[in-house]
Amino acid sequence: MYFRSMIMAAIVLSVIGALPARAADLPAKAPPVTMVPDNPFFSVNDNRLSYAYLAQGTDPGVPGKTAKQVYNFSHFDVWAYGTNLFSISLNKSDHNDPARGGTGGATEFYGVLRSTFGFNQIFDTRMFTIGPLQNVSFVVGGDVETENNNVGPAKRLGVVGLQFAFNLPYKGYINVSPLLYKEINHNVFLGCGTITTGAPCIPDANTNFRESWALELNYYMDLGFLPEYLPLSVSGRAGIYGPKGNQNSPLNTGFESKTEILAEPIRLTLDASRMMWGAKYSHFADLWVAYRYWQNKYGLDHVNNPTCLGRNIGTCTESTVYSGVTVKF
Repeated sequence: MYFRSMIMAAIVLSVIGALPARAADLPAKAPPVTMVPDNPFFSVNDNRLSYAYLAQGTDPGVPGKTAKQVYNFSHFDVWAYGTNLFSISLNKSDHNDPARGGTGGATEFYGVLRSTFGFNQIFDTRMFTIGPLQNVSFVVGGDVETENNNVGPAKRLGVVGLQFAFNLPYKGYINVSPLLYKEINHNVFLGCGTITTGAPCIPDANTNFRESWALELNYYMDLGFLPEYLPLSVSGRAGIYGPKGNQNSPLNTGFESKTEILAEPIRLTLDASRMMWGAKYSHFADLWVAYRYWQNKYGLDHVNNPTCLGRNIGTCTESTVYSGVTVKF
């Protein structure tokens, strides 16, 4: 549009210059031409950095509690037909969960991508807006993970399904996504280069799980009934992932996986930048505290799986309060 406007402006000016009019009939100089900028591709483009400290973390098979420092970058955008969310975290464990070779605590990278395509936008309709329901979207995405501990996981997970977006009071929202997911992971202990006893092994050490169902939810709401000088909000999320087969699939060994629940049912956020500098700087700097609950971590049965019992009892369940700070840029 910008270049088309430039061309039209040039044509207008050349035509004015070619007219057989008297000099007195023309302005001393051509009038300014107002350029109309293109519409931005993203109507929302939000980037944030976070730091959090989690004192009571757990890792299956690692006795006791593991403190973790969490560094996160997240990107969220809205475009003409939907949304995109990308998040990557670096999780640094303390010495209780050692890195392979014993050189300090383990380091984990975990990335998440979710993209939605709204039916209202695709079909140019309001058919999918009914009462508190604002839209129905097709959602697709995936998770990737790697960690340098002794297990050496390398998770690759794909999801596909629908998202139902509902309104909450005070301009809040809740999104509910029933999904189908498929996971392939890596377990160094199952590799044929590791097992030397003639027991069954996997050449590439990849655990290839069967497809299963999942349900992901997230919500956000300002506490708008509070006074302006106390800008608080609540948010939360949950992921419920159905059983994905044998823990050592495709080998017919080990225990059956169980439904995994990873939830942050509540996060209380103080909009510190708005409190100090006004609404113009809303959510430029947030301070928050949250509660996290994780049952049957990685699908391991916390009741019957030996990895979760004995000296490792409790390591397949995580229940902890943690806190952090987030800045927008």
